[in-house]
Amino acid sequence: MCKSVSIRVTTLLCGLLFVPICQAFLPNFWSRVLTLSLDSSTHQYMTEQAILNITMETLSTIMEQAQGGDKEELHTGLGRGFWHAVGEVASANAAMDFLSSTRSDPIYHFDSERVDGATEMLRDFWSQTLLLTKSKEYQGARRSLGQLFHSLQDFYSHSNWVEMGKQDIYLHLLHPEESAVPVASEDIPTCAACYRFTCYNNLLEEMIRGETEPLLTTGYFSGFPDKPAGKCSHGGILDSSRHHGAEGGINKDSRSPLFSPHHYLHKEAARLAATATLRVLQDLREEVGPKSFLSLFSVQQPPALVFVMDTTGSMFEEITAARLRAFSIIQARERSRRTILPGTFIMVPFHDPDFGPVKETDSPDEFMLFMGNLLALGGGDEPEMCLSALQLALTHSPPLSEIFVFTDASPKDHHLQSAVQALILEKQIKVNFLLTEDPSLTSRGRLLRKRKRRETLSPDRFSLYSSLSSVSGGMTIFTTNKDIHKVSAIVEDTTTSSKVTLLHVESETDSLNSFRVDGGVENVKLHIIGQITYCELISPSGSRQFLPGSDGPLAELVSSQGLFRICLLAPLETGVWQLVMRAIGPVSFNVQGDSSLDFLYYFAKEANETHPGLRKVEGSPIAGTTVFLVVAVTGLSPNEDASFSHVTLLGPSGESLLKVLLNSSSSLWSEEELVGHMVSVPIMPFSLRLSGTDGKGNLLERVSSEMIQPTHVQIQVLSAPHLLPGQSSTVMFEISNHGPDRHFVLSAEEEYGYLSHTEQHRNKLFIAERSSVKREIELNTPHNAETKRPITLTLTVHAEDSPDSNYAVVYLTVIHEVKERDTSPPACSALRVESACPAVCSQGSWKVSLIVRDRGHSGLASVQLAQGEGILTLSQVTTVRNRKHFPQRHETATVVSHLKLDKSQPFQTESGHESQRRIQLVNGDAPSKISEGSEGKPIMMFYSSGCCAPQAELVLLDRAGNMRRCHLIASQQRALREKNNAPSESSQPLLVLTLYHFLIWSILHMLQLL
Repeated sequence: MCKSVSIRVTTLLCGLLFVPICQAFLPNFWSRVLTLSLDSSTHQYMTEQAILNITMETLSTIMEQAQGGDKEELHTGLGRGFWHAVGEVASANAAMDFLSSTRSDPIYHFDSERVDGATEMLRDFWSQTLLLTKSKEYQGARRSLGQLFHSLQDFYSHSNWVEMGKQDIYLHLLHPEESAVPVASEDIPTCAACYRFTCYNNLLEEMIRGETEPLLTTGYFSGFPDKPAGKCSHGGILDSSRHHGAEGGINKDSRSPLFSPHHYLHKEAARLAATATLRVLQDLREEVGPKSFLSLFSVQQPPALVFVMDTTGSMFEEITAARLRAFSIIQARERSRRTILPGTFIMVPFHDPDFGPVKETDSPDEFMLFMGNLLALGGGDEPEMCLSALQLALTHSPPLSEIFVFTDASPKDHHLQSAVQALILEKQIKVNFLLTEDPSLTSRGRLLRKRKRRETLSPDRFSLYSSLSSVSGGMTIFTTNKDIHKVSAIVEDTTTSSKVTLLHVESETDSLNSFRVDGGVENVKLHIIGQITYCELISPSGSRQFLPGSDGPLAELVSSQGLFRICLLAPLETGVWQLVMRAIGPVSFNVQGDSSLDFLYYFAKEANETHPGLRKVEGSPIAGTTVFLVVAVTGLSPNEDASFSHVTLLGPSGESLLKVLLNSSSSLWSEEELVGHMVSVPIMPFSLRLSGTDGKGNLLERVSSEMIQPTHVQIQVLSAPHLLPGQSSTVMFEISNHGPDRHFVLSAEEEYGYLSHTEQHRNKLFIAERSSVKREIELNTPHNAETKRPITLTLTVHAEDSPDSNYAVVYLTVIHEVKERDTSPPACSALRVESACPAVCSQGSWKVSLIVRDRGHSGLASVQLAQGEGILTLSQVTTVRNRKHFPQRHETATVVSHLKLDKSQPFQTESGHESQRRIQLVNGDAPSKISEGSEGKPIMMFYSSGCCAPQAELVLLDRAGNMRRCHLIASQQRALREKNNAPSESSQPLLVLTLYHFLIWSILHMLQLL
């Protein structure tokens, strides 16, 4: 116990040695640890509690109208899908503090008196959430809802609403018809100076009472934008603006005076923010209805039933088997009536050369109509467009789904393997292939080949299917037309509600496998895939049964070509079961049971840019790096006493790779959230096994069967805009190489053809060791594009000389173009500041890279360097025919943008392809005009200067005449300026951090003495 606590506090200390800036309500549970304010309310806590409360209220009302229900049973029956959906909302909320495109923009946080712009953004989030929910695009709606919650909650912490004495929420933010409070203009002072950590009464009288009505204000944060004299600061020990008049701050983000000058009002600000969050959910439920509201959060929803069906002429038996299984599942669900919602049903047909369309419904009758209309016609040869259809199914399936692919042909579209695998891992979806052509049998002439082949095909042509199912935690079953109906019983076994995994291993040799059954597990089924020659089942009490053979005292066996299906008999013995197997060739072994107890997880790293907290790792984790493993246990009742001590990382054959100790996160939400510290991520693929005990000391185990793929390359998305019909939009991202110098292949895929010229979506690039490059991709949205349509853009990168690969999945939405007058000025966000300014300023330089974009819809018009002695560099790419989505650029260039400038004539090659010019601006140059072809795109810029000129100013103008001044400051010089401008506090930051570190070391020392 002492060891695990020491690990946690040591990590805490490491985080505090680089104390990050706190700019909003703390993002998530780990933020409270980093700031030693464990009783502070976070964005995560307020969001989760509000969703849980409104969901339970909705469920209770429905159950009372029907037949009544026990509240504890309702809670445990919410389902793993519900907690995953809640996690998506909370993650989108916290990401606003971590993403480079949003973390420093005052519009997203109600900072710097940008109240009107923030209110407009808030209403946009509401419109998108409502539109997507009504369109049943629930995953996109959850992301938009999380963003809405973040901005809304920040208003009560960053404004003077609480100090005004307001007891109710500010309805005008989301209800324009409600009365508005005027905002203080730029020339009106709002605060008096405060030189203490705790600031009492530093808001001026006009901001609290006023002669007629108090004025609304919000605090300025750091150096962007510049704070006018007399304005309030955000405040806190690392907010640089707090040293400029009026000194101090007004934020109520936490209970810590070090981070929040108005910490004493934190509880009231959190109460109002939580109330406003509840009100949004109530309004949403009223707008869409209770059933759609529950569907949005996947409440008590059975697993999606997803079929990908080969419809060529040889598939009659397979289609019939799938149709019968679907009918049986639907009838069983109707009989049980254990869920309020019917679930999602998806079917995607394919053959060659066509695939799709996607048939998606929540009506069982309509789904059976889809299945009834399937006909096995035409084709008859292989390969087929299987992966294209699977990609469609993955993009449309809810997270945590299970997909069943019926085919007898190998894939024609191999190039989609990386994109399909990325979607599998991103959404944690299991994929099972039921194949009715076994290459191992046809090669020996024991099975009549079903299809003609237009070319000679490899015997291992189905290995791609096996690889994908292995990564997903699913199965690839080779069977026959004769046995397909018996084999398809696996569909019913794995799509019942509350299905959990107890063991999932793959072995190339004879093996002894064990799994634990606890008192909360029922209906245990074992699936063994391969050519088994000997199998012995051993119960916890030592009883034995040999398989295959007649049914015995322990289990019933259903044997078919390619699958052994074993059902353990009731009453189930609790404890460790064993299975001894001998086989010819590889074997897959999967054990599942019914139980409400399960878990969710993600990997995270401490965020030290602008906000304290844990930022979720997107894509696969980096091998050899330090990460946190965050685990949320689901399905426990509030009165159930259970604890979980560790997670074991398991290799592909079930071998133990690493034991990760878990510590309580001190999270106050209803499901237990645990944190483990991994000093080094293993290099080989692994799955997770969670271990703990119930209230009586009995051991508990659950397994997450998908195989995590550690890597040495990473993709991080920098901006992801909305798509407008008839316009082009740019997604910007950065690729980092954590391994040696390598060449990589970069790919992009999406399902609607908005990326023109598919052959150009694969591009080679070189990245040096420990280096990164920035890239962008452009999507062209047709004029007739359907609004509300979600677009899934999958970016993958893999090394040419090693298995290293990674992915990023970008979710985009086509929205209506805003036709109202554009009143939003452009925005600029700093991505990275590199400063090495010594005492003698002439001996050093500083650099900053930033993203500039228009907040409105008119587009950027011009850029000018108005102040500074350095150079502003813009990268220009002129495009005529055959635009490449991944142009080759000099790797040291920081600017990566299809930016068109009118300042100089572009250079054009004879071939008519794109070429690049770098535009450089200095102080005194006329504004550089940006052509209309670049509107709507974020633009990357790079500024470098000597340390003797520590400041610069950019002037941005959009086509509606809105202007923004962006101030750039060298970080080291900023510290000097702060010290000189606040002599009464010149030693305060150093003293605060010294005392802070002394406190942590004292805690660590005391714990080590225990």
